[in-house]
Amino acid sequence: MSRIRSTDTSLELKVRKYLFSKGLRYRLHSDLPGKPDIIFPGEHVAVFINGCFWHMHGCKLSTIPTSRRDYWRTKLEKNRERDTRVNAELTALGWKTVTVWECEVDKNIDEALLPLVITLKDK
Repeated sequence: MSRIRSTDTSLELKVRKYLFSKGLRYRLHSDLPGKPDIIFPGEHVAVFINGCFWHMHGCKLSTIPTSRRDYWRTKLEKNRERDTRVNAELTALGWKTVTVWECEVDKNIDEALLPLVITLKDK
């Protein structure tokens, strides 16, 4: 568990590199609820880059381990509840939240991120 990174994961770096290559400039650090991975302050858009396992996406990458199932189920459900609460808090503050999932980025990064790029470039 100590080797699991909370920031600058390979997934985050991949998404940030893609967005930068499309001409989008963003901020990484904020005091917003939930500490989004990327924010676009001018557009009030907060981006969360979620690993499917840790946030229980529902895809094949989000299976609960076979050992200590009760522990993992409780832990992962708390993560999901926190995500819902944080999204509601950000919405109340006037921010739009976008969730980018690990499996979608791995499958096709253009398909996963192009709607975000188009939305931000249109503003």
